[in-house]
Amino acid sequence: MLRFVLFALFLATNATAQTWPVKPVKIVVPFSPGGFADSGARAISDKLAARLGQSVVIENRVGASGNIGAEAVAKSAPDGYTLLLGFDGTMVINPHVFAKIPFDTLRDFAPVTKLGDAPSLVVAHPSVPANDLRELIALAKAKPGSLSYGTSGTGNTPHLVGEMLNLRAGTDFQHIPYKGGAQAIADAVGGQIPLVFTAIASAQGFLRAGKLKALGVTSTARVAALPDVPTFIESGLPDFVVNSWIGILAPAKTPRPIVERLQRDIAAVLKDPDVQARYAVLGNEPVGNTPDEYAAQIKTDLAQWGVIVKRAGIRIE
Repeated sequence: MLRFVLFALFLATNATAQTWPVKPVKIVVPFSPGGFADSGARAISDKLAARLGQSVVIENRVGASGNIGAEAVAKSAPDGYTLLLGFDGTMVINPHVFAKIPFDTLRDFAPVTKLGDAPSLVVAHPSVPANDLRELIALAKAKPGSLSYGTSGTGNTPHLVGEMLNLRAGTDFQHIPYKGGAQAIADAVGGQIPLVFTAIASAQGFLRAGKLKALGVTSTARVAALPDVPTFIESGLPDFVVNSWIGILAPAKTPRPIVERLQRDIAAVLKDPDVQARYAVLGNEPVGNTPDEYAAQIKTDLAQWGVIVKRAGIRIE
């Protein structure tokens, strides 16, 4: 009897996967329109729709650093029609910094594929007497606690990069959280704060205009958009590589054939020259890895950031 039930479930799952999709697919972006995560989703939506033969709709559900949108997808039907644009801050950092969180990253989601990686960048007002990260670290050590850095908020990837730098370099940079990255950069441009940890795309215009200067990037190698900016590794911090990532996740128990179909189609879209060009503007390196590879990174990142959050004493009640 049990064999019959399992066989029937197998047939039903395969039948569902073979006919999917028969209606529009929705990607929930848990952040405001126009930002790094939102733009990464919209860059693939039209071409993914063409491959699926159905519309791909972007729905912004904003709030609680991405927790509200993530919860909505976690509680959605596992049928492949509601997906999450996952951001590393929401999926692998929030579980450690929030006292309560309405989802379990490992239990409630089926990773589909990582869309892209984007390193963090430390930029400074031109008046800061340091022209690279080595000089900035030396300056910070000479005047402990005198240098502050802004980010788009407490507990996000740029904030943790700053705390990780303090732990690795023995510095005492003071964190100033803003309600958005644009506000932090505006204050750095205006000289109200000396430093900002941010995404490359957010700072490029100000760097070109000479209103800010880039001191270091958290990538493995120098990025094409900023070839003169040394990596943290080059600046004497071995293995200091941090990428903010975005990816697609489905609710747990979504049929594996649907997850695999999505991964194949998204990976193909990420190879499209137009999409790659749009990602380059965002400072985002396209990935398109397998569900298992993406799941393995999520698990690893959860463990890594848990250690940093605990050592830095970061908590949001």
